Order: sequence, then structure tokens, then C-alpha cells
Amino acid sequence: MAKIPSSAAGAATVSSLSEETSSVSTETIISNDLPPGSAEEIMELFDHSGVSSFLPENYNCKNFFSDLIRPLLKADLVQRGRVTCIFSVLPAVTNYFKGLHGGAVASIAERVAIACARTVVAEDKHLFLGELSISYLSAALQNEVVLVDGSIVRSGRNLSVVAMEFKIKKTRKLVYTARATFYHMPVAKL
Repeated sequence: MAKIPSSAAGAATVSSLSEETSSVSTETIISNDLPPGSAEEIMELFDHSGVSSFLPENYNCKNFFSDLIRPLLKADLVQRGRVTCIFSVLPAVTNYFKGLHGGAVASIAERVAIACARTVVAEDKHLFLGELSISYLSAALQNEVVLVDGSIVRSGRNLSVVAMEFKIKKTRKLVYTARATFYHMPVAKL
């Protein structure tokens, strides 16, 4: 295996990050089994898509992603066992192809699922996300308005399951589906 310093492979230098905030290596290990030029192509892909970019310090803080997603999501309907929200796909949450980023889909799904579960689970229980599955069926493109409809599939004493559908508001086209399982944990009484 050959080692190439990240700066030689075109990646951003990470020497300004402290060891506590970064586990990024400054060297890239490349297998000898790869055809010539493959490693350079892959590193160029990462550089071109922004994966190797240095993040400004204000992005490296607690709840930054939550603060980014929260203003996009607006409640449209809240009923027992059902929550519907609307959000706009703004440039801040799009991927390289100008579609809603997969991480943003997951974050929105989690928030809607928690809100939906809270319509049937008492406040004296903590919700612990045990599983979140998402099917990416199509893309919600930049500037689209998306409806997220969450509903309780099952809720018992120890767990709740929430199913969600993401649809383009204008066309009602289904773009993502998600399913979340929450475990109920009693609040400790000290």
C-alpha cells in the first residue's frame, strides 16, 4: 500500500484542526491493487464534490444541523397519531445535484417522527430512536415544496413505530418514504 499526503492528492490541509475535533488523517492510503490513475480520479471526485473542503469553525458547533433544518420545517396538521409538515428545499440543504441531501431527509424524517410519536406518548417518557429506515425513490429538487405526512403505525407501552411519506406538494409525487422505531424509556426519578 502506498501512502500519499492529502495535500499531494488535492485534498484540503487539515493541520489547523486540533486533534480533539478531528480524526481526519493527513495521509491517504492507496491499495497497490488499483489500476494506475484510479486513486487520483477518486480524490478529484471528492475535491470536485466538496467532500474534502475545510469547514468553517462556525459550522463545527453543537446543534448546527438542527439549527439549519428547524426553520425549513413548518407544521401543517397535528392530530393524535398524525403530523403533516411542509418544507422548502433551499440551497443550504441540497447536494451536488441540486436535490435534497440525504442527511437532510433523515433529519426531517426524525423530527417529524418524534413530533408524531409525541401525539400519543406521554411527556414523562423519553423517546430513544432505535431504527430509522429511508427509501430514496426520487429527488426533491431545489426550490420544490415538499409535504411530509407522518402517522403512527403502532404504539404500545414500550415502543412506537411511525411511517412517513415525502411528496412534492405541486404534483403529489412520492419522493421518499421513511419508518422510525422509538423505544420508550421512563424518566429516572432521583
